[in-house]
Amino acid sequence: MFGRLMPETASLQAVLTDRIFLGLTIASVLILGLVIGLLLVFSIRFRRGSTVNRHPLPEIVSREFEIGWTVATIFLFVFIFWWAASAEIGAYSVPPNAIEIHVVAKQWMWKTQASNGAREINELHVPVNRPVKLIMTSQDVIHSFFVPAFRLKRDVLPDQQTETWFQATKTGTFHLLCTEYCGTDHARMLGRVIVMEPEAYARWLSAQPEGDDLAHQGERLFSERGCAGCHAPGSAVHAPSLAGIWERPVPLEGGRFATADAGYIRDSILQPSRDVVAGYAPVMPSYAGLLDDGEIQAITAYLRALGSEPAVVRELGTPEVRSNVPGGVRERSPAMVPGAPVLDSPAPAGPGVRP
Repeated sequence: MFGRLMPETASLQAVLTDRIFLGLTIASVLILGLVIGLLLVFSIRFRRGSTVNRHPLPEIVSREFEIGWTVATIFLFVFIFWWAASAEIGAYSVPPNAIEIHVVAKQWMWKTQASNGAREINELHVPVNRPVKLIMTSQDVIHSFFVPAFRLKRDVLPDQQTETWFQATKTGTFHLLCTEYCGTDHARMLGRVIVMEPEAYARWLSAQPEGDDLAHQGERLFSERGCAGCHAPGSAVHAPSLAGIWERPVPLEGGRFATADAGYIRDSILQPSRDVVAGYAPVMPSYAGLLDDGEIQAITAYLRALGSEPAVVRELGTPEVRSNVPGGVRERSPAMVPGAPVLDSPAPAGPGVRP
């Protein structure tokens, strides 16, 4: 009966969320039943005119009862907090083999793009029993990515990147909603998540139009937007090298350090004078208004693809970008089947295609 009152369960997170919800419901019912039961018993037993003993309890009994009740309440609170917090923390611990998909929200649609370049609007195809990492941002106002069957809800913010992940446990088509009021057509900002068998997903992916992955799109933008003029080897401008900096500590002016993650890259593009690398002059202009969120995501993917260890700097447009997504689209698609062999031969950067 309880299952019929809940939405369909179709992910690992949904199972854990439902267990927590059921546990909290049972605990609430038991506590409410205890309070109501004691209220009824005391109301009848100590009603006016009854001859029951109304003398105060001995002090030692009263004190032990108070201590026991308080300790039991604290223990229950700590247990519930730990149980619920562990599920929420798990939402930020992305498995290392997760498929990476970028999501851009705008009034009033969802734009998704896999790392191999496959793009969709208001749809998201994923394989079953495979973790999927979502990197999300908004082009305008606050949205909220919500898939009821996955018990997945995460705010999508302008000028920021938020991340979450899920692992679907059954195939089918599931509703995708925006649950943050975002304007006139908020109620029409709908989509669907299509969960497929790995083999069917590989066939679907290989049938999509050829396109650059995000890393190669970012490499092209890196050159077209003038970034290579300062950060490429041999540049006349004294600027830090970006090869191999991903997720490494970056020394800043004033003795501070920052980690070169997605947030740092975004801030460096939009607010370059805020965190200036030690030993360099603050001469970089702001690209606020010149790059949209999708382009910033692509450049970030390019820098991530360059790796997190010191690497030999190469000339732009020549092999090899150390992309986390190996091969061209046709070569890459079978790799979505778990266990399929993969060769690391990134495709060269091609002409730009806007969504």
